[in-house]
Amino acid sequence: MGNVKFELNLPGLNELMKSPEMQNALLEAGQAVARSAGDDYAAEVHTASWIAISNVYPDSKRAAHENYKDNTLLKALGSTGLPMRK
Repeated sequence: MGNVKFELNLPGLNELMKSPEMQNALLEAGQAVARSAGDDYAAEVHTASWIAISNVYPDSKRAAHENYKDNTLLKALGSTGLPMRK
């Protein structure tokens, strides 16, 4: 096998990371975590300068307290089967 050279296309990568398809995938993953956490959890997606970001958060004071006390979102993230980075 010969040498293979890859050249990273940063503008294309940035476009891909903010694309509507990426935002939809992130929203679906965030909603799966929110559903797994229970009622009163929500998910949203927004874009930063070069990437789309999914946020899952408690949507009520009761859920915020439950999350603080029991780490509900962390447990829900583990139960969805989504890959987690250490």
